[in-house]
Amino acid sequence: MWYEILFRVLSIINYAVLVMIAIPVALQLFYVIFSFVKKKTWKKSDKKGKIAYLIPAHNEENVIFDTVRSIIENQNYPRECFDVYVVADNCTDRTAQFAQEAGAIVLVHNDPDPAHHMAAYPIRYGIDHILNESNVDYDFIIRVDADNHLNDEFSSLMNDAYQSGVDLARPYEGAINATQNFFTKACAMFYSFDSRYGSRVRERLHVAAHINGSGSMMSVRMLKATGGFDCYTISEDAEYFLNRLNDGYKGHYVEDAIVYEDMPSSFHDTLNRNKRIGSGSMKLIRNKMLKMTGKFFTTGDFSYLEIFLTYIFNFLAVLISVWIPAYYIYHFTFLGFAAYGGMELTMFGAEYYSSLLWNTVIIGGSVVVGLFLFFGFLQALFLVLADYKKLGARKRRELISAVFLFPVFLVLYSVTLCIGAMSKPSWGKVNRNPKSDGDSAS
Repeated sequence: MWYEILFRVLSIINYAVLVMIAIPVALQLFYVIFSFVKKKTWKKSDKKGKIAYLIPAHNEENVIFDTVRSIIENQNYPRECFDVYVVADNCTDRTAQFAQEAGAIVLVHNDPDPAHHMAAYPIRYGIDHILNESNVDYDFIIRVDADNHLNDEFSSLMNDAYQSGVDLARPYEGAINATQNFFTKACAMFYSFDSRYGSRVRERLHVAAHINGSGSMMSVRMLKATGGFDCYTISEDAEYFLNRLNDGYKGHYVEDAIVYEDMPSSFHDTLNRNKRIGSGSMKLIRNKMLKMTGKFFTTGDFSYLEIFLTYIFNFLAVLISVWIPAYYIYHFTFLGFAAYGGMELTMFGAEYYSSLLWNTVIIGGSVVVGLFLFFGFLQALFLVLADYKKLGARKRRELISAVFLFPVFLVLYSVTLCIGAMSKPSWGKVNRNPKSDGDSAS
């Protein structure tokens, strides 16, 4: 019967979808298994490069003063060797005033074009000023968000990497407010996953680190050689990394340099952040990834294939959120009727479909439970045990509750990425959370 043929066709398509999902999952499994490798450290340098910290800020009067003062006062680095630039982008509040009072060099950027209301444009404006109008010869630029705090050795550690020949680098991503609630705990752990697992193993295997967050370092020599900051999407950090990888510059990972970020503390804020990630990543997949994959076959450099396998998960989030539930609702409905509902069958008998139904329940259930145990509980538990201080907690038990709820967050993450992949979010004002006495950024 036609419905049996349809079932077979959809089953074959589903097998292909499962294989597509399994490949990046297997890559993540590889990173976790080998995450015990010794971290990469860079030779301590007595030579101190000139640093320009660059902060794009849109209506950030609530946090910008503390962020600027934290950098200026807490960095164990010669004060004459770094400056803090704040680009006040289309601000209608006192961001520029507070940044200047805190000690920053303030650049005012007003662009009425709604299509330009994203971080890429003030970042490019600031970098163009630093490269072409500043009277200081900086060695490298570090991009920081308006709510970030850095550990005290951040400048020195990035300088050590730069003096060792690194042009593009990322830090470890920690959290300011990790212990606030379920969302901040889960987000902190999720964004630290790539730091503790993927980034460490990539660095040891000489595979390009993913530069996809705040705290990234860009050398001035690289910026000048490649024509400045050539990014135009809502995921400007990842776009810049891909552009430079295409030019032959590999990203590196400076693990002991930590940027503490303000994590979303509600479903609404988590959704908004992941919508931006999902939307930007889908654009990069469409515009960059085929070229990246092609370069793997022409150069043999695994970095190009690895970045494709990692970023393709943003597309797979759509399949996980849409195809998987829709297919398995159909799958179990059909098998239930075929096995026990008296449906007219011509290809196979009811006994076959009954066996297939229970095999799916047993095998599929075992796989789901295994994935939840490993990619949910065990990864999260190891991260809490090993890196709780980098995550922003004073004691491990402050994050243990998130270990048990983390699988729920992974499902939520996939769904919100899916929503982002099908939407066009903008760079608007973000809800900030006050730093609590229990959080640490030093």
